[in-house]
Amino acid sequence: MTKMPHSITPESTPGDDSSRTVSQVDTVKSEPETQDVAMDDAPTPPATEKAKINLEELFDDEDSDGEFASSAPVVKEEDESSQPAPLKISPKSSFSDPEIMRAFYQRLFPFRPLFQWLNHSPAPTPAFAHREFAFTLPNDAYLRYQSFPTADLLRKQCIQMLPSRFEIGPQYSTNPRDRKTVRKASAFRPIMKELVFDIDMTDYDDIRTCCTGASICHKCWSFITMAIKVIDVALREDFGFKHILWVYSGRRGAHAWVCDKRARELDDQKRRSIAGYLELLKGGDNAGKKVNARRPLHPHIERSLAILKEHFQSCILAEQDPWATDAKAAHLLNLIPDTQLRAALQKKWDSSPHRPSAAKWSDIDALAKSGALSKSPKDLVEAKQDIVLEYTYPRLDAEVSKKLNHLLKSPFVIHPGTGRVCVPIDTRRVEEFDPLGVPTVTQLLGEIDAWKGEEGERKVQDWEKTSLKPYVDYFRRFVAGLMEEGKGVKREREEGDAMEF
Repeated sequence: MTKMPHSITPESTPGDDSSRTVSQVDTVKSEPETQDVAMDDAPTPPATEKAKINLEELFDDEDSDGEFASSAPVVKEEDESSQPAPLKISPKSSFSDPEIMRAFYQRLFPFRPLFQWLNHSPAPTPAFAHREFAFTLPNDAYLRYQSFPTADLLRKQCIQMLPSRFEIGPQYSTNPRDRKTVRKASAFRPIMKELVFDIDMTDYDDIRTCCTGASICHKCWSFITMAIKVIDVALREDFGFKHILWVYSGRRGAHAWVCDKRARELDDQKRRSIAGYLELLKGGDNAGKKVNARRPLHPHIERSLAILKEHFQSCILAEQDPWATDAKAAHLLNLIPDTQLRAALQKKWDSSPHRPSAAKWSDIDALAKSGALSKSPKDLVEAKQDIVLEYTYPRLDAEVSKKLNHLLKSPFVIHPGTGRVCVPIDTRRVEEFDPLGVPTVTQLLGEIDAWKGEEGERKVQDWEKTSLKPYVDYFRRFVAGLMEEGKGVKREREEGDAMEF
């Protein structure tokens, strides 16, 4: 494992471990943003025939894709009917209404690509069948250790229970529903899951000036954009991962799912090491120095600085204006190690209390060049680099990444606080992503009812009639690439076995 590039160890950042182990609580009320607490099991649904899914069908225009129900009348059993009558969405419609959630799971949620993503194969395997799902129900009950042999059974359970959201855990050594029947507790253990990362805007509350708490705007979303750019390139260039899915959390953050086979098979120790490699800031809301990067800078930190410098000028100095008040300016002064320079800056800023942050940042170099410097210019350069990193470097919830058995919200579910869909983020155009423009479930259902296109020879699926289409298309392409690589690995393994005598 690559040596950590800086001074903070994974253990040195205190924090509440939100990833609880499988042996903990069995019945609790779920908090809106809490993820890893156990609940009683729901009854096991009956087994059905295995779904037959071909990779080639993923982008076949003639594919009717039964997992994406069409508005055309279809005769099916009872409440499993493909389409209800139009809902006639109004401004008063709530995204949490049962009929809204039922229509979402029936008409829009991409169950088939989700199955292929987690299963890594067109035909059902234990990678999906032994995967844990956890449902947050409308009454806030939280059901853990749910599992499903096929995508169709997951879909039926969602339509029946109408979870406000569901989370995805690891693949276990046995079916999660059977965990109480195994003779030895050690026989039931997590064996595989994507390496995941969580970036939450609330971790930036001490430096963002535009919003606080759950609120976000385009200005502070820049923090998430910066984090994605830095983390994504590090995972690709430093660790060689290729299949990284970034997903908007639905309100104020983003999740990364590293889906390469090598990443899925990492044990907890390796996950902690990677999280530690990417961790830089000391935790807590203390007023002290939060970055003490080792010199010479590790290549990862050097590369991150090159990415972040431009954002520091535009997003931090211009938009956030973090040192506009005396209290905030005092924190900046505390980050400068030169006492003589600090005194000169204090004097200048006291005489001009409303001086903007960009001007205060320029004052540091101007006063240093004028002779108000008792330490070396090198010390000042390094101090300024640490300040840039403190205000721009990703603030990860590292505990999410360190444990194999951690649960993380599924892509494409509805965020219960905003009604927005947790859609994938295209990292090739990450700066164009607009979290406030992501569609809500009521908006999408309204778009289906308002659709005026013609079906033609091929039945148009409901998700294709909405602004969810580009996000589903992106996810399907991502899944196709992941499955194609899986086929190549399997082929290489079979050819290798054939050469043995």
